[in-house]
Amino acid sequence: MLSGCAPHKFITVRQFDPHTPNLARMYDYMLGGTDNFAVDRLAIDQLAELVPEAVPLARANRAFLQRAVRYVAAAGITQFIDLGSGLPTQGSVHEVAPEARVVYVDDDPVVAAHARALLAGADRAAFIEADLLDHEEVLARAGRFLDLSRPVAIVLVSILHFLPDAADPQGAVAALREAVAPGSRLVISHATSMGRLSDEENPRPFRRGSAGSGGADRSPAEIRAFFGGFALDPPGLVQAVDWRPDRPKLVGDWSLPSSLMAGVATKQD
Repeated sequence: MLSGCAPHKFITVRQFDPHTPNLARMYDYMLGGTDNFAVDRLAIDQLAELVPEAVPLARANRAFLQRAVRYVAAAGITQFIDLGSGLPTQGSVHEVAPEARVVYVDDDPVVAAHARALLAGADRAAFIEADLLDHEEVLARAGRFLDLSRPVAIVLVSILHFLPDAADPQGAVAALREAVAPGSRLVISHATSMGRLSDEENPRPFRRGSAGSGGADRSPAEIRAFFGGFALDPPGLVQAVDWRPDRPKLVGDWSLPSSLMAGVATKQD
């Protein structure tokens, strides 16, 4: 199994702090997990009071991930790279596709420490502590655990909206698309407040992320651009709850003020 790399030169290693909320542990709590502290639960409970759709969106996102992994695995893909993975728990890729080989990538040292403990003894899953934007390091290290001459699924679920355009996530994703073998899949979900409207219908100017803004609110067309020349599998780029649903949608899904676009695409020969 891959060992974690030394922390990125701009990251200071953090010790476990039960008094400071952590995004990955907060997400785990929203999914009903147990790898979280009281401070994480309090933060989410307070968030849910202010933003009632936060927890339903998190669960819709995880449900999409699970459906997409099952779909891709059924198509014969046996290798996954999950970028910006957070904690590999609560129905993560290696649990949904237990026969596959999975590499998780995250640059949070707290996540890394949790992840290595959670994956101890899992010989088909590995964790890399790295910046997902550093595609050269990610591919080089993933290539020690996976056979990148064969198709692989690149998973970018609920992470790209945290990356501003100034960080050039478009370039990093393009490099990943270029590097993987034909037949590979690209799995993306991306939150947006513009997802319910077409680009022509949306009356607001797009909010462009900057290096200090913490992300970008992208239009459906801008999200679609992350797939590049990959062919979107049916039903295309749609609301996450509408992507190959395996059960009826929850009442009220349509009324969420912000939304989650999702899709899976294939690299052609």
